[in-house]
Amino acid sequence: MTAHTCTRFSLSTTGLIAAVLPGLLLAAPAAAAPGPDDTPPADIRVVGNPDPEGLLPDQSAPQARSAISADFITKQAPTLNAFQLVNLLPGANVSSSDPYGLSTTSSLTLRGLGQDEIGVLMEGAPQNDIGYYYAYPAQFADAENLRQITLAQGAVDIDSPTVGGAGGLLSLSLDNPKAERGGLVDLTIGEYNMRRAFARFDTGTIGDTGLKAFLSYSNTRADNWRGAGYDLRQHVDAKLLNEWGDGNRASLSVSFNDANSSTYPSPTLADWQAEGRGFNYDKRYSDGDTNYWRLYRAPFRNIYVSAPAHLKLSDRLTLDTTGYLQFGYGNSPYGTQLGTTGNFLGTEELSSPIALPGAVDGTATVLGNFTGDQFRGGGVGKLTLEAGAHTLTAGLWFDYGTDRVLQTYTSIRDDGRPVDPWGYQDKAIRIADGRLLAYENERTVTVTKSFFVADSIALTPRLRVDIGFKGVDVLHNGRNYLPGPQDRVRFDSFAALPRAAVHYQLDDQQQLFANITTNFRAPDEYTLYNSYDSGELVGQGTTALKNEYSVSEEIGYRYIGPSLSGSVTGFHYHFRNRQLGTVVDLGGAQINSTLNAGSQNSYGVDAEIDYRPAKGVSFYLSGEYLHARLDDDIPIGDDLLPTRGKHAVSSPTYQIGFGGTYDDGRLFGSFALKYVDRQYATFMNDESIKGYATLDLSIGVHLADLIDGKRTDLRLNAINVTDPHVLSGVEAVTPNAQDTVGRGGTIIAGAAPAYYIGSGRAVSATLSRAF
Repeated sequence: MTAHTCTRFSLSTTGLIAAVLPGLLLAAPAAAAPGPDDTPPADIRVVGNPDPEGLLPDQSAPQARSAISADFITKQAPTLNAFQLVNLLPGANVSSSDPYGLSTTSSLTLRGLGQDEIGVLMEGAPQNDIGYYYAYPAQFADAENLRQITLAQGAVDIDSPTVGGAGGLLSLSLDNPKAERGGLVDLTIGEYNMRRAFARFDTGTIGDTGLKAFLSYSNTRADNWRGAGYDLRQHVDAKLLNEWGDGNRASLSVSFNDANSSTYPSPTLADWQAEGRGFNYDKRYSDGDTNYWRLYRAPFRNIYVSAPAHLKLSDRLTLDTTGYLQFGYGNSPYGTQLGTTGNFLGTEELSSPIALPGAVDGTATVLGNFTGDQFRGGGVGKLTLEAGAHTLTAGLWFDYGTDRVLQTYTSIRDDGRPVDPWGYQDKAIRIADGRLLAYENERTVTVTKSFFVADSIALTPRLRVDIGFKGVDVLHNGRNYLPGPQDRVRFDSFAALPRAAVHYQLDDQQQLFANITTNFRAPDEYTLYNSYDSGELVGQGTTALKNEYSVSEEIGYRYIGPSLSGSVTGFHYHFRNRQLGTVVDLGGAQINSTLNAGSQNSYGVDAEIDYRPAKGVSFYLSGEYLHARLDDDIPIGDDLLPTRGKHAVSSPTYQIGFGGTYDDGRLFGSFALKYVDRQYATFMNDESIKGYATLDLSIGVHLADLIDGKRTDLRLNAINVTDPHVLSGVEAVTPNAQDTVGRGGTIIAGAAPAYYIGSGRAVSATLSRAF
């Protein structure tokens, strides 16, 4: 779904395969990942998290891939979401309006490609919204339960159940249940009245069954760091795991999220220059006020279920499967006004007045609802056969999703509080004949079917060549329930996606790799439907749009040494029918939508290095150079906007990350410094935001030796220490901000882009205790 101010709820997303072992717990390479039961050898006594290698776990894939592991994650503020945690990695450009990561107003781009182009998996299950392809990190698993987050900046694995992954793949793997019974409690307090409690219980191995499980619960509350309002979040994670025989394993993971989040308003450049951080919703309600903060709180509930399994059928044949389910409902509301007369339902003019509680002179302030009720289920399976020098893979993926979208209205009380903040139909305003008064009323069924085949050929012990082909069919089948010329819509598209890669092991420490990958993105469901205003057709839905199609290449070098690791990757992309995610105003609701940016070419270099000069000490440096240009003029009406050769939007030329960790068994800490260069907000490059830098710090102490030997840590986290007053990213892209003369000589009116306000400084303290 989409959401108000880019807030959409990922209430429906889950799906498949992890990066290397689909369906199985996207495991980290052996050098970075714990063992199956997380139990260290008997001669090692773990006190806290002394392993500093949390920022660059070893990799061996023939593609650019970066990761962070639990050793880094556990040193960060426990409220941070997955987008914020990967901020240091090459190419990751994170815009967060909330220092604690609770608000849905956030964004991630990779190599200039937006989050609707980035596939997201958790335990092998897709997390992207089925209709609009966005993902919402505040809904993901709690940080204490994450074992590793992997970021593939370009090529997505052939068996990944994602649509529109040209921008890469973000994969989250949950911690395995512990072999011994135990528990963990985290208590956190922080600025802006933030308080959080987290508790986890591990069953240990249950009798002789081989089963082990964990269950965790967290409760978080924090005031808005700017403006009135607060965030509430309750979250449950659970995982059941069984391992048997020669490498067989199966697991069941459940993640439930219940949140009532604030939406931070996104200013135009003129708003920012005039009001700065004071650009907020109103703290107190007065009659007729549509900007009251309680009208912009977004409640969501969603549940994700994933069941990956890895079965060894013989010495040479394995089967990997992942089944998944998702359910979700939420509202992204806004304040607006309605009149008792002069209303329309689609193109139908309503002759009878509407009963509006609290109406004054025929007008009432109401809550505008933008609700989504979503379901998604599916599964992926693949067979892998070892046949001499060949590793053959064949698999299928099926995904079925429904998305019920309603834009209705609910009355508010005298004090401005909504009668029903969830936007349920039984409380919504109805017209005289009992029908819902709706600005938007749609239901879309999306069916995705895919097959894939691949062969990994070991030409020599050091040289391996991979070839593969993936076919994907995406069907949108929907209905527009509003009166008007449109009823049913159908859009079916197929994409053929060949790929190839090569990996050469120079020696035990050095690798060379290269790949060429194709990808596509079907138009999102919003583009299919008509939109109406005052009975007039103001947006023509279409099924004539073309798929975005991309061809990308990477070539890279990787070094893995005892105290130094690093990689450098050159990349190039060519896009046809580049589809750019943005936000549009639809009857007051801010809806995720798509602009066609024509053809685009991008190239650049990603690099990262991790230096470990002493035990417990690690320094990490990353960087990206990106050259992204539009190849075409953009059609606007009957003219062409002269955009050929312009810089692509939300594509900073330079990004630099510098971080480090320290852990001597008693004291520990970390720092993370990130610089993001200038970003353009329009295709014409006539408006942009300046580059900026952020700095996060943490310091802590292991107290286990002073108490009873069980893990007890106290840490202090400072987020965005320097507190820069900046715009951190582009929320709503426009073709041009200023009136522009088109190629045909007409004046193309400008429209102001909207931006994310960078989050402020926040300090928190956390006490962690294991039992």
